Amino acid sequence: MTSIAPSIADVVIVGTGHGGAQAAISLRQQGFSGSILMIGRDSEPPYERPPLSKDYLSGEKPFERILIRPPQFWDERDIALLLGTMVSKVDPAAKELTLTGGGTIGYGTLIWAAGGDARRLSCPGALLAGIHTVRDKADTDRLSAELAAGATRAVVIGGGYIGLEAAAVLRKLRCEVTLLEMQDRVLSRVAGEDLSRFYEAEHRAHGVDVRLGAELEAIEGEERVTGVRLAGGELIPCEIVVVGIGIVPAVGPLIAAGAAGANGVDVDPYCRTSLPDVYAIGDCAAHASVWADGAVVRLESVQNANDMANTAARAICGDAQRYEALPWFWSNQYDLKLQTVGLSLNHDTTVLRGDPASRSFSVIYLKGGAVIALDCVNRTRDYAQGRKLVEARAVIPPETLMDVDVPLKAMP
Repeated sequence: MTSIAPSIADVVIVGTGHGGAQAAISLRQQGFSGSILMIGRDSEPPYERPPLSKDYLSGEKPFERILIRPPQFWDERDIALLLGTMVSKVDPAAKELTLTGGGTIGYGTLIWAAGGDARRLSCPGALLAGIHTVRDKADTDRLSAELAAGATRAVVIGGGYIGLEAAAVLRKLRCEVTLLEMQDRVLSRVAGEDLSRFYEAEHRAHGVDVRLGAELEAIEGEERVTGVRLAGGELIPCEIVVVGIGIVPAVGPLIAAGAAGANGVDVDPYCRTSLPDVYAIGDCAAHASVWADGAVVRLESVQNANDMANTAARAICGDAQRYEALPWFWSNQYDLKLQTVGLSLNHDTTVLRGDPASRSFSVIYLKGGAVIALDCVNRTRDYAQGRKLVEARAVIPPETLMDVDVPLKAMP
């Protein structure tokens, strides 16, 4: 891999995650022949992030198997990588980036794909050793090392997908796990109550102590964590804490340079920011989604990162096409495969298709009678067929959607 960065590049991509990597790949696929430089704070070449809380943490996949492309791929396509480096300042007038370690790099076009930083705890004891996030390979490696050294009791803070996935893997590794969620159900931001209650029951059935409405008071310990204290005074002993409470979009230099944005950085339908020749994609980019009735959303998913990357690359290559990709997500926990299509934001009705007790069912979300999203647990056929219903904003009676004997593809 190229490790010596040029002083200027036609396209500079900040971020080497899914979005940054796909932007570079797509530029070459679109026939872009100019110079491309990727700058990443990670010391490793681009790799997949979802396995970090799943099969990489569990040891089922070695690092080589989660690389987005083999290391030689980038050299073969004349894509330079500058790793272990962060950008501290963007000068849009001079088209220049200042690096944290010193030095500057000029750009013709900038693609900001820096993602986000794991949100940290702010309670007493938040800086003790033994507290982990799962955002990059180094995070997971540190957690794995402590497990290998004998840690057997874990507290997971946060009942979103990262927290639930980490809890599932930790149970597989025979840890005692307590999961703390401050809301009255897990997945409260992204799913309906049927799905939340199902996953709560599943985790409890696998031995996870799920605590809802849990208010954290402090992390206890001297130099490293020995327990988590709740607001009511209860102390939960543990050797490790895994924090999964969301991310903070890594857009500071763009906002400081004058880019518009509140929750991340705002982009138009072609992934352009308000700064000239500066695009933003992936977890840090907020856009008006046609799948949310024009509401501005910031999506944290591989699909969103990849499709935004393709949109930006096409625009740079003169083939501008609006970003209107249908969102989809997935999560693997235990032997459960959850597949989601569409955005359930502001739904007014849910339809339960199938029996959660069978561990194979779908939750269908409606708004004004129209299908806007599906959560499918071990029901890949519903996911595949339901996608077309979401795309069509199909209006189907709830009693028809409930009928598992009628395939979704057969519904008008």
